[in-house]
Amino acid sequence: MAAGATYEPIATFTVSTAQASYTFSGISGSYTDLVLVVTGTASSGSYFTLRFNSDTGSNYSNTEMDGYSGGAASNRNTSSSYMYNGSIQTTQTNTISHIQNYSNSTTNKTVLTRSNYATSGVKASVGLWRNTAAITSIEIGTGGANTYQSGATFTLYGIAAA
Repeated sequence: MAAGATYEPIATFTVSTAQASYTFSGISGSYTDLVLVVTGTASSGSYFTLRFNSDTGSNYSNTEMDGYSGGAASNRNTSSSYMYNGSIQTTQTNTISHIQNYSNSTTNKTVLTRSNYATSGVKASVGLWRNTAAITSIEIGTGGANTYQSGATFTLYGIAAA
């Protein structure tokens, strides 16, 4: 018997004019995990951020590793009001975030992310939201005063239970 689709598209948003953030809301709890794909460019090079369920408390942390033409680096952020979650640059950037056990109401939420951008940079990170609530909304932001440029896309997929 053939298996059904594993990744089910939930929603896609394409930026038509520069904007600093976008929110997916009303996310169903009917999947095991979520996958967020962000592609496009920003007004200046920086990172993109995630916030779950409009939580602006100091409940996020992450650890990241970067490789780029000038070398390598690592960074850690703790007790932040959002999760640093990959790169967004002035050149084409592609980021995939795997949000694990998002609908489970007994565990904190973990996000694994990998990014690459046209100027030969790569980034891998793990993030934590210290909250056991099921995720029903995801705000995708930019670091500092950056904006996502026209044509950037945000696509959210649900991973069906096996």
